[in-house]
Amino acid sequence: MCESSEVAIQAELTFSASDLAQMRFAVSPMWEITPGFRLLTCAAPHPVHRRWVEQVRPRVAAAGLDGGWLAELIPPAGYVPDFLNPAPAGPAPTLAAELAAIRAAPVDRVRQDLDHLRHHQGDLGPRLRALYADPRRRLVRLTEEIEAYWETALAPYWARIRAVLDADVLYRARQVAERGVGHFFNELHGSVRWDDNALRLVRKRRTLSRGTAGAGLLLIPSAFTTSALRTRVTPPDPPQLAYPARGVGALWEPRPVSGTAALAAVLGRSRTLLLTELEAPASTTELAHRTGLSTAGVSQYLTALRHAGLVSAHRAGRSVLYARTAAAESVLAAAAG
Repeated sequence: MCESSEVAIQAELTFSASDLAQMRFAVSPMWEITPGFRLLTCAAPHPVHRRWVEQVRPRVAAAGLDGGWLAELIPPAGYVPDFLNPAPAGPAPTLAAELAAIRAAPVDRVRQDLDHLRHHQGDLGPRLRALYADPRRRLVRLTEEIEAYWETALAPYWARIRAVLDADVLYRARQVAERGVGHFFNELHGSVRWDDNALRLVRKRRTLSRGTAGAGLLLIPSAFTTSALRTRVTPPDPPQLAYPARGVGALWEPRPVSGTAALAAVLGRSRTLLLTELEAPASTTELAHRTGLSTAGVSQYLTALRHAGLVSAHRAGRSVLYARTAAAESVLAAAAG
């Protein structure tokens, strides 16, 4: 395992009526980037995410993203700087909004987080020493790398990941509505317990109390947070609690496609064939090899599918990866009956 075990510390976060009123859910790209990158650096791929790791790790390495800023900022285990996870302003911030928040992080906050990282690691790498010396300029370079990593490793899969995260939020919100906050927290994770208007977390390394946290609570389902809860406590922001989302176990399982004959009557045989082949993101060359279609033909059909909102394109180094969109997944599900 690449995540360190948690020591048996109990943290307590008390809730007033105002705190409960400010409790909300959010889906955050950055909360997937940091644990996802950590999984890629594990010597043994996580069993749930093995299929994703095997597809993405070679692309990340080919783009040189496995030895850059993120490699220095996200160690195999332990603390990750808090400025990488700004508090989401809404229920589903874009990556661009979160990167803008990272670039706007207070200089003192960046240096404080890097001091904390140095304390845990014993030293900072050359990029992080440069970031410490000139946060404003170096944060721009860091966010450029994060965006490149996102396009390579996560954007082609985001429709699938987002569907799992959104389903989790709907399920949890229904729990709160039907059975109350106490039941929701007691079912959220084995290390969480609701008792006497307080949220108690065990097996945590970092202290957490209302005196050291902002008001309310941000609950963030995560596909790549695999076991232990993750927290961010940076007043005056509300504390953030990232937890493993429901349904992740089946996230990367192949999804058999049926009803293609009916769909081909509408989209055409070749376009339908390409949609079924995009179970995993692929380049034009890969799709041509797998389908027997010409590269020029594949490119033409993908352009048409992209204009129809059924395919998205993502730059991965020198290649462009194509992926099915949420709309395409809905069309395929409807065709399957």
